Amino acid sequence: MKTKSYEINFDGIVGPTHNYSGLSYGNVASLQNQRLPSNPREAAIQGLNKMKFMSDLGIKQGVLPPHERPYIPTLKALGFTGSDQEILASAFKSQPELVFAIGSAAAMWTANAATISPSCDSNDHLVHFTPANLSNKFHRSIESPTTGKVLKTIFNDPKHFMHHSPLPSGNFFSDEGAANHCRFCREYGEAGVQLFVFGRYSLKSNATAPKLFPARQTFEASQAIARLHRLNSERIIFAQQSPDAIDAGIFHNDVAAVSNNNLFFYHEKAYLHQQSVIAEIDNKMNDLCDTKMIFLEVQSEEVSLDQAVNSYLFNSQLVTLPSGEMALIAPLECQITPSTKIYLDRLLNKKNSPIKNIYYQDLRQSMQNGGGPACLRLRVELTQKELKAIHSHVILDENLYQKLLEWIQRHYRDRLYVEDLADYKLLEEVRTALDDLTLILKLGSVYPFQQI
Repeated sequence: MKTKSYEINFDGIVGPTHNYSGLSYGNVASLQNQRLPSNPREAAIQGLNKMKFMSDLGIKQGVLPPHERPYIPTLKALGFTGSDQEILASAFKSQPELVFAIGSAAAMWTANAATISPSCDSNDHLVHFTPANLSNKFHRSIESPTTGKVLKTIFNDPKHFMHHSPLPSGNFFSDEGAANHCRFCREYGEAGVQLFVFGRYSLKSNATAPKLFPARQTFEASQAIARLHRLNSERIIFAQQSPDAIDAGIFHNDVAAVSNNNLFFYHEKAYLHQQSVIAEIDNKMNDLCDTKMIFLEVQSEEVSLDQAVNSYLFNSQLVTLPSGEMALIAPLECQITPSTKIYLDRLLNKKNSPIKNIYYQDLRQSMQNGGGPACLRLRVELTQKELKAIHSHVILDENLYQKLLEWIQRHYRDRLYVEDLADYKLLEEVRTALDDLTLILKLGSVYPFQQI
C-alpha cells in the first residue's frame, strides 16, 4: 500500500521591519512604492490570516519565523565597530542605503528560501533542502545562514532529511530558490518530473538574455541543485524564462507560472522556446508518470504580461483540497483587475480545468512590495513518516494562530518609514519579539543575538 503524502505550505511570518525601501530592481511593485510608509502589523496579520484560511480549507500549513533585522552581524563584517547602537548609527550616517538593505524584511517571501525535492524523486529517498544564496540582491544574500539554521531545526531527522549548503555566492551560481522551480506528478508521494527555470547562462557566451532587468537564476545553479538532490536526469527539465517576460517585471518564474500535480497554469510568453518546453513536460509526464498533463495557457489577448505583473495572477497558490478538487488562492488584485477577473470567471467554467474554486486574499501590504500569495510560501512534500519527524510546533492550528495573532499585536508597529530602520529602539523591539517567538515555536536559539 502506498504511503499517503502531503504538500505542506510553510509561510514566512512577515517581519517587524516590513518596509518599502525599493531594494529590488526588476520588481515593478517594489520600485513603484519606494519610500511609502508601511504597516508591519497589518502586513503580518494579513499573512497570518492567509495561513489560517489555508488551514481551515483542510490544507496542512506551517510557519517560518522572520529573520533578525536590522542585521548587525553584516555591518560588523563590513568594518563597523562599537556597540550595536553605535554601529547602527555610524552605518546610517555614512551609508543609509546599507541600513535599508540590512533592515529588509524580504525573508518573509519564503518561496525564495530554498529549493526542496521530495524523497520520492531523490535516488537516496531523502527529502533534500538547499537554501538559496540569493546572490543577485545584496539585501537577500544575507538570508541563507538563518534560513539554513531554521530549516535544520524544523527538519532535523537525518533518517529523512538531507540539508545542503547554499551554492557558492556570486554571479555564476545565482540561485533564487523554489520561486524558479515547479514539480509535476500524478499525485503526491509518487515520483514526478521537476522543472528548473532559469533566466540566463553564466558560462555560455552570446546566450539570449534580458536587456532591461537582471535575470536572477542561472542555468548553472539549477543544474547544481539537481545534482545535489540526487535527481534522476530523465525526470528533469531545464527551461529558460523569456527575456521579454523578465523585462516586463517577471523576475521569478512564479510570477508567470504555477503548477500542482498534473496541472500547469502559465502565460503564453513565460518561456523561451515555449512550445518545446510544454511538449517536453507533456512527453515526460506521459512516459514516466503515466499521466496526461492539463495545460492552461493564458493568452496575451486575455491577460497581458503587464496585467499579469500588476495583478500577480500567476503568483496565486494552486492547491489540492481534501475533496480532491483544486483551488486557486489569488491576491485581491486579481479580483479588481478587469482582465484577470474576467479570465478567472471563465476559468471556473472551462471543461478541462480541475480548478473548481477561486479564493481571493487581501495581501496588499506584501503586494505593494512585489510579493503575492505564492511568494509567501515554501512548498514541502512529505510522507506521513516524514511529517511525524519534523518539529511539530510550527504547524498551524487554532491555538498557534491565536498565539501568533496576539504576539503580532503586542510587538509590531502600525507605521514604519524606511528612516526608522536606523532607530536602535526598533532593533530592541525586534529582538524582544523574536525572543518571544522562539519560545512560542519552541525553536531554541536560532538567532545570533540569542547566542551572545
